[in-house]
Amino acid sequence: MNRRHFLSLMGAAPAFAAAGVSGAAAQGLLQTGDLSETARPVWEAWKSAYLQPDGRVVDGLQHNASHSEGQGYGAVLATEFNDHEAFRRILDWTENRLSVRGDGLLAWRFLPGETNSVPDINNASDGDLFYAWALVRASRRFNDRTYLTRAMQTAQSLAARCIAPNRANADEVLFLPAAQGFVHNDRIVFNPSYVMPLALREVAAATGVTELALAAQNAEAILLRLAQAGPVPDWVQVTARGMTPAPDFSANAGYEAMRVPLYLVWSGLNRHPAVGQMQRIYERTVQPGVPVPTVLEPVSGTVLEASNDPGYRALAALISCAGSAGQFGSLMPPFDPTQPYYPATLQMFAMIAANQVTPECVPI
Repeated sequence: MNRRHFLSLMGAAPAFAAAGVSGAAAQGLLQTGDLSETARPVWEAWKSAYLQPDGRVVDGLQHNASHSEGQGYGAVLATEFNDHEAFRRILDWTENRLSVRGDGLLAWRFLPGETNSVPDINNASDGDLFYAWALVRASRRFNDRTYLTRAMQTAQSLAARCIAPNRANADEVLFLPAAQGFVHNDRIVFNPSYVMPLALREVAAATGVTELALAAQNAEAILLRLAQAGPVPDWVQVTARGMTPAPDFSANAGYEAMRVPLYLVWSGLNRHPAVGQMQRIYERTVQPGVPVPTVLEPVSGTVLEASNDPGYRALAALISCAGSAGQFGSLMPPFDPTQPYYPATLQMFAMIAANQVTPECVPI
């Protein structure tokens, strides 16, 4: 896609224009450099669509609930776009509503309008990881070491409560989905998409909690083994005999697992086999005007669900480009703030990864 055609698409996106994001501003998002300067209107569009004035990130498809994942995602974006005011709002709401466990980890879900808005105080380790990562980056971005102190509390609790020995390999550890509920007498349930290697390593380096860096290193090897059979699935169980589908959890490569290649590319691991598996899927399925696969049967690669949301197409464009040697330019679509929160956020992440880690995948 040449840049002129890309801008013509921007001009043809009514929702994008209605959000006040001009073609020039959208083009700026896809240029290397400081996104807080080049792509401010795009960030403002994301905020207007998904961030409430009180700092709550809303998932409209989940009955307007909020999750620690969304709060962590929003906080990372706020630091990326140098928006201290938005970061403070997200931080304050999260601390007041989800930081109720007493151990530095966050309750995983807030249900608006309910008498008990936080009925389950179990955490979600990916939400905590992104929250800690945002705090680490904010401590540098906004020159405030109190954020690093809070990140250290989260990091220490993640290491103490959300890392366990890998029963299939005594030399490895697993990054657990949560502090409770996933370790059983005979098995551990593992979610590959909860691992973000770059975040784990940056948090470990900033806080000194080296167990997180070890979890990242081991996870990359685990993802490599999972990718030998096909796209990495949403969930697996780990026993002394190895990794198999987890009963009562999704065995497909779906809305959760699609983050695996994104996180690997963002971490600079473009050649990881898990990236290659999804690249091959996208090569044979992604066509102009055809919905992008969102749920796959991992063994056969059969497409079970697909979507026209531009966030999923942006993700496919990043993976297709990043996993290809010698390719320059990706086919990322314009950002549309009328799409649901999840694909919109994945699109923001894909754009950031292209801008900062794989500049060869910036649309040209």
